[in-house]
Amino acid sequence: LYLVAGTALASGLVGGVLYAFSSFVMAGLRRLPAAEGMAAMQSINVTAVKPGLMIPFFGAMIASVAVAATAIVDWDDTVSVWLLAGAVSYVLGTFAVTAAYHVPRNNALEATSIEAPQAAAAWSRYVDEWTRWNHYRAVAALVAAASLTVAIILG
Repeated sequence: LYLVAGTALASGLVGGVLYAFSSFVMAGLRRLPAAEGMAAMQSINVTAVKPGLMIPFFGAMIASVAVAATAIVDWDDTVSVWLLAGAVSYVLGTFAVTAAYHVPRNNALEATSIEAPQAAAAWSRYVDEWTRWNHYRAVAALVAAASLTVAIILG
């Protein structure tokens, strides 16, 4: 119970952070002149890789793997499907999308000088594409939290 509850809470926390970015942070950065928005996001990307976000982000992934293993080993037709849905949603929809999609784009943004001739175009493309996929990973984390909560209620 504690593992599932902790995983649900961490998934919900991460989903909330990602939702905030999708709903207003990126829109606010987009309203700034390109050089300012880009510099702000470069700074955010550096400060995001700190324990305040990384502990729940990686913790939810590790705990999701444990939840999935527990669901499979102790299969229960009522609860295990919800546990697996939550675990898979977080691991594939949030963690894997971050690693495969967002991290490389954040690194590319970091390597782009705000004074470069292509900086404004790169920033515009980054904001649009990054935000689109961020919606997906926010929803995936929130679906994980909801699925795990359903499993707790049913269990």
